[in-house]
Amino acid sequence: MSTNEIPHDKSLDNSLTLLQEGYLFISNRMERYKSDIFEARLLGQKAICISGEEAAQLFYDNERFQRFGAAPKRVQKTLFGENAIQSMDDEPHIHRKKLFMSLMTPSYQNQLTDRLTDELNASISKWENADKVILLGESKDILTKVACDWAGVPLSDTELTQRADDFITMVYTFGTVGPDHWKGRRARNRAEQWIKGVIEDVRAGRLMVEEESALYAMAYHKQLDGKPLDAHMAAVELINVLRPIVAIATFITYAALALHEHPEYKEKLQNDNSKFTEMFVQEVRRYYPFGPFVGARVRKDFHWKNCEFKTGRLVLLDIYGINHDERIWKNPNQFQPERFKDWNSNPFTFIPQGGGDPAKGHRCPGEGITVEVMKTILDFLVNSIEYDIPNQDLNYSLSEMPTIPKSGFIMSNVRRKNNL
Repeated sequence: MSTNEIPHDKSLDNSLTLLQEGYLFISNRMERYKSDIFEARLLGQKAICISGEEAAQLFYDNERFQRFGAAPKRVQKTLFGENAIQSMDDEPHIHRKKLFMSLMTPSYQNQLTDRLTDELNASISKWENADKVILLGESKDILTKVACDWAGVPLSDTELTQRADDFITMVYTFGTVGPDHWKGRRARNRAEQWIKGVIEDVRAGRLMVEEESALYAMAYHKQLDGKPLDAHMAAVELINVLRPIVAIATFITYAALALHEHPEYKEKLQNDNSKFTEMFVQEVRRYYPFGPFVGARVRKDFHWKNCEFKTGRLVLLDIYGINHDERIWKNPNQFQPERFKDWNSNPFTFIPQGGGDPAKGHRCPGEGITVEVMKTILDFLVNSIEYDIPNQDLNYSLSEMPTIPKSGFIMSNVRRKNNL
């Protein structure tokens, strides 16, 4: 069939509906049309929306899709940065991806989590003396401090809150319009100017930095033509290392919420040898909302499910829907960490940070860091401190992209466990 024959909404433009339905926009229509594919009109252009394991395998085929021109400028100007790795293809993308992958090895993960453990333990006294602790805010600040120290980026105590706020604002404004969107642009501009200045200081010899650090790697990275990145692009890509680490504050907040909503797992986590902790973390990443969908453009004409995909057409893959697909996950709307006990590691069925091979495609290279950071903080929440959960609004709305519990997860009466 042609794209004129596949299911499609009759609305002149679905952009407003997308903002209203958020994470469920694609899933709602898949259910309505009983189809893994439909056509919509978004931001004035035709788009094909797809879902399911087979769709994910298709979407991450680099012969059929490209990322250049897929991310809207408004997303680049808040979340990714313009012309960054997320919009690259082919050899330039693979070359740049090797740089990112080299900074995400188990050794680098351990360096980061060791710093994180120290910072968390140092925070206990402060939290004990506070009337309340908002976990989202505290995580954001701690992860910014730890990430910058790990990357070799100098950061004073006086600027910590501003830098942390800017990083998290980039994340929480990518799907917004109006004043919030412009707030995100201002946050990115401040961060880029700051990191660009740091890059220039390194190159001029005014700032000495360890050669193994992410800052050094970005400052002196050479492109395929042998030329270094210009200072601005080096700053954009270094932010693409730092910002995702700070964004883990979202997953951390959801992990605490899961622990609160499912206290039956606390004993298992306390007595765990890390296996169940990892299962719990993975289920948090599957169950709770993070990325709603991801886009690409058709590289060359092809057919799939008897549908014609025209060169240049925008295609959206339903990340949230695949992570909640009942054909893939039994009881997908129930929180069940045990489902990961015998999971087959299929890279196209569990895609909270993209699908496929991270070394060759567009799956997030920092996924391992995300898991290890979450495990570290979950272990801290379970084994290092005790706390009360006061009355608060822990609801989150799937119509907001991204979304987070309204209260940010408030803890009170925090105290150190006696075994420390």
